[in-house]
Amino acid sequence: MQATRQDILDHLRKRHQATVKEIGEVLGLTSTGIRQHLTVLERDGLVLAREDRGHVGRPALVYRLSEAGHALYPTRYDELANALIEEARNILGSQALQQLLKTVAARFAGPYMPRLDGLGDAERIETVGEILEERGNVAVASGDDGAYYIRKHTCPFWNVATRNSAVCALDVQFIRQLAGSDARLTTSLLRGDDCCTFRVKRPVPAARAAR
Repeated sequence: MQATRQDILDHLRKRHQATVKEIGEVLGLTSTGIRQHLTVLERDGLVLAREDRGHVGRPALVYRLSEAGHALYPTRYDELANALIEEARNILGSQALQQLLKTVAARFAGPYMPRLDGLGDAERIETVGEILEERGNVAVASGDDGAYYIRKHTCPFWNVATRNSAVCALDVQFIRQLAGSDARLTTSLLRGDDCCTFRVKRPVPAARAAR
C-alpha cells in the first residue's frame, strides 16, 4: 500500500468519515492530491463516498471505509469465538453447548427460510448450495437415487473448528434447517478430506410414510 493512501485509510479508520479538505489538513497535502489518492482507493473498493447536504452551498463528498477497507485491519473474532465456546462448555457442559450451537444455527437459517418455501426437493438442495456460496463458501450440491450431497470445499470457521470441533455441529444443523431433512457429515476438512460432505436424506413421501 502506498504510504499516503495508507495514511488516508488510517485517518478514516480513526475518524469514521472525512471530507477531502479535512484529510488534506491532517496530512498536509493539497485537495487535488488527496482527490487523486481517493480516486484510486475508491476504484480499488476500499473507500466509499456520499454527498453531505448538511451545509450551505455545493454538497461536499464525505468518504468512509468500505467493508473491504475495514477488512484490511486485523480482527480477533476467532480468538473471541474460541474463548466463548470454551467458557460455555465449562459452565454449561458439552450437551448444553451442542444445543446452544443448534439454536444459533436455527437463527442463521431463519432469514433464508422464506426463500426455500414451495421448492421441490432437488431445487431446494440446489438453493441451499447457492446460499452457502453467498455466505462465502465454495460449495457444490448434487444428488443420486438415495440422497442429496452438499460438498463444502472451504470452512468459514476454520480457525475456530481446528481448536473447537464442536462448532461443526453448527454447520450440520444449519444445513438440516435449510434442507428440511436430516443431514450427516460424512467427510471433513478437519480429518484431512478434500471437503466437508453433508449427506442429506431424501424426504419420505407422505403416502409411503403413512403406511
